[in-house]
Amino acid sequence: MSRWIELPLVAILYVLTLPIQIGAAITIRLILGPPLLFRQDRVGQDGKTITLCKMRTMNDRRGADGALLPDGMRVTPFTRLVRRLRLDELPQLWMILRGDMALVGPRPLLPATLAQFGALGRMRNSVRPGLTGWAQVSGNTRLDDREKLALDLWYVAHRSAILDGRILLETAATALFGERRDEPRVHQALDWFTRGLLAQPREAS
Repeated sequence: MSRWIELPLVAILYVLTLPIQIGAAITIRLILGPPLLFRQDRVGQDGKTITLCKMRTMNDRRGADGALLPDGMRVTPFTRLVRRLRLDELPQLWMILRGDMALVGPRPLLPATLAQFGALGRMRNSVRPGLTGWAQVSGNTRLDDREKLALDLWYVAHRSAILDGRILLETAATALFGERRDEPRVHQALDWFTRGLLAQPREAS
């Protein structure tokens, strides 16, 4: 998607969603207390470090051993809904306006996670990370790491304005109706990944 199309589109989305962001932020602050935002260093385009910002959706409840409880035990009914509707990701619209992220692209990963992919990880991050991506509308949490990597690399190789528009529409549908694995799409990406990349171990290692 051209930056000239992306910028006004994101600006409009930011203004339209601002009341939703404010309402969600106030409710989360009342339920979870401070801090409101969760910040974490992730890897952006070409290895640049970016600080991912999203609304906090988990409390800090700990078990008897002092360790944080599993994620599923630290969300509330409201914050679970916020996560499903992707409202917690809306602060990243500002990151898109700044140029750190794009509307569509592979989601930004932790440095340690990306490092495990080696050269394939660098290829994955040759484009700006996205608010949503091909993997997110193809199964997301129902996918394993290899499937997500294959889908992300397939997107990098086939990205276009039309594909980005399709992903944005499917993102809205996913928020409304929930995640589901798209088996044909996953198999297509894995087949392309295996034949086109893993067949060249020197470049992909």
